Formats: sequence, structure tokens, C-alpha cells
Amino acid sequence: MPYCEVGDDGIRIFYRTYGRGPVKVLLIIGLAATHDSWGPQIRGLTGTDKPNDDADGFLAPDDRISDCGAGDEDGCGGRRVQVCAFDNRGVGRSSVPAEKSEYSTKIMARDAIALLDQLGWERAHVFGHSMGAMIACKLAAMVPQRVLSLALLNVTGGGFECFPRFDRQTISIAIRFLRAKTPEERAAVDLDTHYTKEYLEEYVGSITRRQILHEEYVKAISATGMQSSFGFDGQINACWNHSMSESDIQLIRSAGFLVSIIHGRYIPDQIWK
Repeated sequence: MPYCEVGDDGIRIFYRTYGRGPVKVLLIIGLAATHDSWGPQIRGLTGTDKPNDDADGFLAPDDRISDCGAGDEDGCGGRRVQVCAFDNRGVGRSSVPAEKSEYSTKIMARDAIALLDQLGWERAHVFGHSMGAMIACKLAAMVPQRVLSLALLNVTGGGFECFPRFDRQTISIAIRFLRAKTPEERAAVDLDTHYTKEYLEEYVGSITRRQILHEEYVKAISATGMQSSFGFDGQINACWNHSMSESDIQLIRSAGFLVSIIHGRYIPDQIWK
């Protein structure tokens, strides 16, 4: 299994690479999720969802090609893309430190930078979702010279802003999440959180998207086990204490790479029921 050793405390980050080519994309997932959550994006970018067979975690020499920019004519359309997705510390097959102090978006950004080093990627397009987008922001401020572009999905500057407002709907989904004790229960909550009812009830052939996705989610959760309380509490701590200083933001603004920010504002009531 491919792992990246980070620091001197024995922390290991589990990762997978997909596809091969000069365009490098690093995907950073959000709170309580594993790298498998990027499945549709990985398939869209590389044309496959099968990880490369570099079981020792190191790429073959022909993969250590110099990076190219977003304007490369072969880009994603030519499938000359290599993607790396990984489990953040505290979830999946990565290490789960017991102390909350071992979780912050800056520490987790260092994990991602160590992974870039191990892969031999001098620069990459970085895409983060939710907590992963907070980590991506920290990475971009720490090593802007290694970022080709920055895509942020549902990101915040940090602190209390990273959590939805505490109303009946939020409390309802939080209770369902905390009560989930099996992969099946957790998958059901994840689906109702991530997708609209209309999308889930659409038919693909003879079955609904809900049935297809539920099976995929259960399989992914079962492969790594339910997230421990240490990991969940640590990642929550990282979100709560995240902040981007004015100097961090100026570093990103002055670096010259493209930044895309994607954020939703409409949440159907039925997902909370």
C-alpha cells in the first residue's frame, strides 16, 4: 500500500495515484471523508478509477515528467493527467493521532506538501473540498511556487464560519451523523448530505442513483472502517481553529496562479428530514 511518512512522529498518510501524464492534480478531501469520495472527479480527469500499481508508493521514472500549465493543449481532454487523492490524518487508512493538538489545517497542509515531495511533483493543480479547501488554502500560502492553480469548493476563512448555522436542520443532520454506527447508516447520512433528493431518485437504467451510490459508499466505508472519535474530534478541531491571515491571502493573490472558488447557497429542506 502506498504511504507517505510525514515528520518524525511516525505519522503515515495513505494515498493513491490514478492515470499518467504531465498534468498533475492533487485532490484534498473534506471532514470525515476518505480519498474514495473523489471517485467521479478522478474518473472525469483520468478516464479511470483504478489506482496505479505503484504499490511501494513511488512512481516509475516515466511518470516524473515536468509539469505543464492549465493551457497545455493535451490537458484533461487528452487524458494526459495524473491525479493523487489521499486520506487526511485522522481518517481512513492514514494515521490517527490521539491528541487534538496534532490536527490543524497548517499541519495537514504540511502532510500534503510531504506527499508532493514523495511523488516528485514540483508543481500541481490543487483542488480542495470543505476542510480540504481550507488545507489547500494553507498549502497555497505556504508554498505558492508549487501551485499551478487553486480550486476551492465550499471554503471559508475559518473559525465558526466553517460550520453551518445552528438551527433545527443542522441539529437534525448532526444527530443522524453521530448516531450512525454502521457503514450502511453512515452512507445513508452522507448521501442525504451531499446530494439532493431529486438527484438521488433519478433512475440510471432500472435502479436509482441512491441505490448505486449507497452501495459505493458502503463499500468505501467498510474498506477502512468507521472513523474513530479521535480522528473526528481532531479534524473538527482543525476546522474550528482554521484561519487565513491577511498576509496568507496576499501571498496567494500575488502568486499569479488562477484561483476558482465554488460555493453553494441553496440547500433543499428534504435532505434534513
